Amino acid sequence: MAKAKSQKKAAAIDMTAMCDVAFLLLTFFILTATAKVPEPLPVDTPSSTVQTKLPDSDLAMLTIGNGKVFFGVTGKEVRIRTLELMGTKYGIAFSPEERQRFSLMDAFGVPMSQLKSLIAKNSTERNEKDLQSGIPKDSLDNQLKEWIYNARIATRDVAGKELKVAIKGDAKQEYPQIKKVIDILQDQQINQFNLVTGLRAEDF
Repeated sequence: MAKAKSQKKAAAIDMTAMCDVAFLLLTFFILTATAKVPEPLPVDTPSSTVQTKLPDSDLAMLTIGNGKVFFGVTGKEVRIRTLELMGTKYGIAFSPEERQRFSLMDAFGVPMSQLKSLIAKNSTERNEKDLQSGIPKDSLDNQLKEWIYNARIATRDVAGKELKVAIKGDAKQEYPQIKKVIDILQDQQINQFNLVTGLRAEDF
């Protein structure tokens, strides 16, 4: 007597659970991701194989490119205190709202006479090309020296620590411009600072 052949059925996998997990992960990464803040002065840093992490706090960043210097310091309270000291130095009064807006600015590059108008702009307007002319660093009007000096005082007042300095220079920037900034640091007895570079593969 012939055996009844069982009908073969195609195997099916329910992908509903897998899709749910994928969308949950995608949603998680989107909600937790931090958008990259556009830099007011984009620079192409020189390459290096050294991997040294910059400190997350008590740090001043000097960005050099196109003959301009931009200044930024970490920490909202340190920024506000630095602005207050600079206002006292140059006889400019900043309102509480202006101080709060300044505390959200990572970096800037304008003379003190233009700082109020820069603070009044939103982040998109501030990053317009050629809007910021750089912080003056000439011997007759060395505002960069004053920003560094007062940022050091502000860091001591707020955090009780010494300010660390990092220089982020464009690889195409001429050395005399960078040397001028280094000379300003050394005039204030700042002989140790970090140089920001891009990572490249080691040569074999």
